[in-house]
Amino acid sequence: MIKVANQFFPEGHLLNTPENQAACASPEALAQAMKREQILEGVTLLCDADHQLTVQLGPYTGYIPREEAALGIADGTTRDIAILSLVGKPISFTIIGLKERDRILTPVLSRRRAQEKALEAMLDSWIPGDVIPATVTHLEPFGAFVDIGCGIPSMIGVDRLSVSRISHARDRLRVGQKIYAAVLGIDREHRRILLTHRELLGTWAENAALFHPGSVVTGTVRGVKDYGVFVELTPNLSGLAEKGEDLREGDRVSVYLKSILPDRMKIKLLVIERLPQVREPAPFPYFITQGHLERWRYAPEGCEKPGSETVFSL
Repeated sequence: MIKVANQFFPEGHLLNTPENQAACASPEALAQAMKREQILEGVTLLCDADHQLTVQLGPYTGYIPREEAALGIADGTTRDIAILSLVGKPISFTIIGLKERDRILTPVLSRRRAQEKALEAMLDSWIPGDVIPATVTHLEPFGAFVDIGCGIPSMIGVDRLSVSRISHARDRLRVGQKIYAAVLGIDREHRRILLTHRELLGTWAENAALFHPGSVVTGTVRGVKDYGVFVELTPNLSGLAEKGEDLREGDRVSVYLKSILPDRMKIKLLVIERLPQVREPAPFPYFITQGHLERWRYAPEGCEKPGSETVFSL
């Protein structure tokens, strides 16, 4: 049986859904949504000098007081830059009040309450191995920050983005990119969700099956050593070519596949030429996008090298 994690989607997912639009269509609908504490979405129009947000929800313009803009703002654990960065973007919230002045209805909103509701459900129902959607929000050399639901942040370490090593998360991702991740751990004491990503991109055998000796494909140089050049064919698969002149990490190249050796987990390559760079990373070749993982082993059965292994346990 496939287990599906309780879903609270990254911000932007609900914005144009019929349910979201219907809940914002009339004063009566807004009142019902407030009574149900329904999580809705709208677009942030501006942030004033007091860091109060103005939000467009359907035909109405609401506002979010500063302390309601995000978890941690009220107690200082979240910096105000997290509020400023919301302008022009869809955000999640619940309605906490309906004010009317001169026949103009103004909803009072709370993003913090939506995040609390989502985080409590995640901590209560998610377990290691659950596969969830996420959206990339920020990139650093040490990893990628992602929205795992209602703007709740988590981080994927750079070493867990893929098996192939990279020097910066931007080598693998771009801000705003929709990805999948697997829950690596639940830290209830600090109220955090720990994530991993590489396990969804396939084992060595699954990736190697995409290629055949004698063919020519494109790749990216990920390491230049005295004994050769490591060329990434997919995020979870690299081969070794003889060292060429003037090749640097990050170069895009065409390579000839000389041989594929499963028992040694090796692919021998020959670099043909350097290719023009592309602006954005290629879409991920996901092998898993839903359900639940118990264990993941990168190396093929019988391989001389142990390879990476992840055991998802409570």
